[in-house]
Amino acid sequence: MKPRIEGAKVAPGAYHAMLGLERYLHESGLEIPLLHLIKLRASQINGCAYCIDMHWKDLRAIGENEQRLYGLDAWRESPYYTDRERAALAWTEAVTLISDGHVDDAVYEEVRPHFSEKELADLTFAIATINAWNRLAISLRAEAGTYQPAARAQEVKKTA
Repeated sequence: MKPRIEGAKVAPGAYHAMLGLERYLHESGLEIPLLHLIKLRASQINGCAYCIDMHWKDLRAIGENEQRLYGLDAWRESPYYTDRERAALAWTEAVTLISDGHVDDAVYEEVRPHFSEKELADLTFAIATINAWNRLAISLRAEAGTYQPAARAQEVKKTA
């Protein structure tokens, strides 16, 4: 598929504001592997090829093993995720699929023992941010397969 619009070029202010969110999230104290894991899961749910490619590569670049990546779609049935990761993935699915009936109290109660209030707020901002990136990439047709982890890390650092 041919890209429709290069959002970063035609709306650089909005793009840099999104990068500012990314910078905040990477400095929030949430584990970087956890951030990429929830970003990958939300991107799978949304069907965003560009972001799936990006966060798969980001996770591999920081040493994540392939078994956990291959099993992410079936994380509830897979034994290789921590309780904290499971809580984050449940929250990710509930927030990403919010139009299916809001975020249920049971999911909130599942997440609360694993995250402080600040962490849960940051996790929710991370989920909202990846959902925004997914919608941008899908609608503007960002080209999957072109992403390079090292180049993105430098781009986020530049906004500091």
